[in-house]
Amino acid sequence: MTLNLKALARASGDRKVEMVEKDEIHRFTGYIRGGVSPLGGKKEYPVFVDQTALDQPVVSVSAGMRGMQLFLAPQDLVRATQAKVVAMGEES
Repeated sequence: MTLNLKALARASGDRKVEMVEKDEIHRFTGYIRGGVSPLGGKKEYPVFVDQTALDQPVVSVSAGMRGMQLFLAPQDLVRATQAKVVAMGEES
């Protein structure tokens, strides 16, 4: 599954979205590359979860440090982050 940026743009209400350059990740999020988490950030960002994640019993997200993961039910991730569930993946 690959992220469809056009679908994410539609879901977010933006005309265009793009990935953050790796050199800019820390400045935007406060996290190092590989440790960006949708939970507990210094600044609140909108979170989008692909609808297929809800088909899984457990999902994994970064726990805020490179190599450290947090496992939780996808519904708990959506609830904790107030995520919007959308179709934004495409078969690769």
